[in-house]
Amino acid sequence: MLDLTYTAPQPKVYAGAKQDWEIVIGMEIHAQVSSQAKLFSGASTSFGAEPNSNVAFVDAAMPGMLPVINEFCVEQAVRTGLGLKAEINLRSAFDRKNYFYPDLPQGYQISQLYHPIVGEGEVLVEMGPGVARLVRIERIHLEQDAGKSIHDMDPALSFVDFNRTGVALMEIVSRPDIRGPEEAAAYVTKLRQILRYLGTCDGNMQNGNLRADVNVSICPIGNYEKFQATGDFGYLGTRCEIKNMNSMRFIQAAIDVEARRQIAIVEDGGKVDQETRLYDPDKNETRSMRSKEEAHDYRYFPCPDLLPLEIEQEWVDEIARTMPELPDAKKQRFMRDFGLTDYDASVLTAELDAGAYFDAVAQGRDGKIAANWVINELFGRLNKEGLDIASSPVSAAQLGGLLDLLGAQVISGKLAKDLFEILWTEGGDPAVIVEERGMKQVTDTGAIEKAVDDIIAANPAQVEKAKQNPKLAGWFVGQVMKATGGKANPAAVNDIVNAKLGL
Repeated sequence: MLDLTYTAPQPKVYAGAKQDWEIVIGMEIHAQVSSQAKLFSGASTSFGAEPNSNVAFVDAAMPGMLPVINEFCVEQAVRTGLGLKAEINLRSAFDRKNYFYPDLPQGYQISQLYHPIVGEGEVLVEMGPGVARLVRIERIHLEQDAGKSIHDMDPALSFVDFNRTGVALMEIVSRPDIRGPEEAAAYVTKLRQILRYLGTCDGNMQNGNLRADVNVSICPIGNYEKFQATGDFGYLGTRCEIKNMNSMRFIQAAIDVEARRQIAIVEDGGKVDQETRLYDPDKNETRSMRSKEEAHDYRYFPCPDLLPLEIEQEWVDEIARTMPELPDAKKQRFMRDFGLTDYDASVLTAELDAGAYFDAVAQGRDGKIAANWVINELFGRLNKEGLDIASSPVSAAQLGGLLDLLGAQVISGKLAKDLFEILWTEGGDPAVIVEERGMKQVTDTGAIEKAVDDIIAANPAQVEKAKQNPKLAGWFVGQVMKATGGKANPAAVNDIVNAKLGL
């Protein structure tokens, strides 16, 4: 955790017609493992390939084909567990989850129900400065993904693409610790951030590489505390699962509308049925998909084609030694070493590439000035142009060079912005550009004094006004800067103007 003092956020409370209600949320995040090959075959995991082109015999369930586990996928799961401060189980096992669907050629999914590879962990979710929630992770297990059914290509036919079949997924299951829609979205955002820092999942929700199943239930105010004290899930009410959410905005909207639906049912004297539902963003409603299955409905049993997975502690320790700096630690370092505010540090660590870029710019320089330029000038321009930091025309070395010139007073703040524009559109070495284009600021006090004298002599009426109202001296500073093309040292100009006006 960050070395800061946190207060827990208040749970979301819904005012019903008869009483107030609170909601309880647990989440199952399906994160596609970043790997070039699938969990049990050597077939490619590349996105956007021709339908059914990334399919090995075992993925297509050809007779006699046996799964062979991908060691790198196991390593990625272990790395994820370490990143979430979770227990790593040195012995785990695979099970068959049996159900029929056209995009599941084997008629079962190989998963881990009874003995997952990762046990209990935690995610610290910040809801704002000084406000955070600790969400407990119950387990992480490895499983293979299903294919994709396509229903909109022909009015009479459905098609199946098996490219995703067998792709490795990590199912990250939380405890029912989440208390509101905003907190749920913040949890997914934080988990996605950690996975991207670890390099174990790219977090691309548009491509389906990170999907959330959201379990929502309602209960009277105070019941959650009773559940926490007793562990009795009866206090939490009947949960409904909202399936396959891939948008932070839709996650929040779906939770809110589902909570209100359940409250209306209960207050009308009805009973909430445990079921799986889908969210329709166009109608802003959830609709029933199927009754919620329990584990026994899938007839789980140990996979006969795979031996129990046994790993050594030395291997886990070696993975731990190669762990990168994670978001919380990086944020704390930025605040400690560079004197950044909580907000600025959060912005700069939101994405791995942004943090690395700032780190390179700030090393050996004023961290606050570096943060200001990265956040305001660079990020502002990237947002305007619709680019990400990896596509930035201005490198960290170039921006650092600009800041060196600014810090040495070779260029003024205005010239620095002009230089940034040149670097953005043309590139080049900042020092060379300043030298070749005559962009150095004027520090010769004699030249500045002459410019000030000329402006004062040409504006006697303005001089009298400035003597009566010293704030108007800024007008003279602006005129001198304009006359020198922004090259005059602003501090020197200000001092000379005040002296000449007798202020």
